[in-house]
Amino acid sequence: MGTVRHEIVIDAPAYAAWDVVTDAGNLHTWFPGLVDSRLEDDLRTIVADNGLEMPERIITNDPLLRRFQYQIEAPLFRHHLGTIDVIELSDDQCIAVYSTDCDPSVLALAIGGASADALQNLKTMCEGAS
Repeated sequence: MGTVRHEIVIDAPAYAAWDVVTDAGNLHTWFPGLVDSRLEDDLRTIVADNGLEMPERIITNDPLLRRFQYQIEAPLFRHHLGTIDVIELSDDQCIAVYSTDCDPSVLALAIGGASADALQNLKTMCEGAS
């Protein structure tokens, strides 16, 4: 099992980052390499820029903890768990933590690199909106 974790400080309120993270049908607006994302109940389907579609099951969407977790349910993965935590540091600053656990472990490296870029995009979106 491979695990990768990235974090970034965002100069915006935690609720602003949380609103973006939990808008699950709009993941493609801040996660690199995606051209579309659709949400139906607790199943999100992402579409990569190469046309590959992958289903993701949302397993946690906790507004009190500000924790969002999902599992990719594609045959490529034996196991996957993505976790995004948004932690308030002050009224106008938070930290976003994006963790990925994968089997096969090499996929954690691929998703982990993209998730670091995604956090930077999240920061840019949130700081531009505040």
